[in-house]
Amino acid sequence: MALLSKKAARTVLYRILAMYPDATTELNYDTPFHLLCAVIMSAQTTDKQVNKLTPEFFEHYPDALALSQASIEEIELYISSIGLYHAKARNLKKTATILVEQFNGQVPDRKADLLQLAGVGIKTANVVLAEIYHIPAIAVDTHVARIAKKFKIVAANATPEQVEQRLESILPQEDWVRAHHAMIMFGRYTMTARAQNQDPYSYLPPLKKEDLS
Repeated sequence: MALLSKKAARTVLYRILAMYPDATTELNYDTPFHLLCAVIMSAQTTDKQVNKLTPEFFEHYPDALALSQASIEEIELYISSIGLYHAKARNLKKTATILVEQFNGQVPDRKADLLQLAGVGIKTANVVLAEIYHIPAIAVDTHVARIAKKFKIVAANATPEQVEQRLESILPQEDWVRAHHAMIMFGRYTMTARAQNQDPYSYLPPLKKEDLS
């Protein structure tokens, strides 16, 4: 089946955005460094699970220097309740070390620099850029990708990078961050993964057929 036109796709995205106009990240954080840590920890783990452990983690590791000086075994004690915690502990320590040695302990505001950090891919980099530095970006997680594919905004085999490029080509930059958050909320709470075989439009407010032509 053919992909939606840009006009039709934009209509769908704005309907989703209208459902969650105030959507924002559900990860708790107090500093750019702690947001970076939380996003690294959130891979293949729910935000709720991460939020349960971050208060103690943040208190014990207030900045990159403190985390860089910790042993991997010690870090694991604080994050053992989430999946892949062995790998995440290594990534957290390595990232903190890079921040101290190359960026004066600060979270960089360039995607190329963020991608040098351990455990940081394009999605994580985009989250940090959007949340901390208010740089327009769409972070493609499993919810964003699934929704874009279900509505045929992108092909079923589209890569995260292709999803990102397509969505960014459809929406003006000023809506990228809001739409990203709205799509996550829509996928997390409205059209969940269990809705795989149902009509996606049944989860939206009524749409006129001519809006999708």
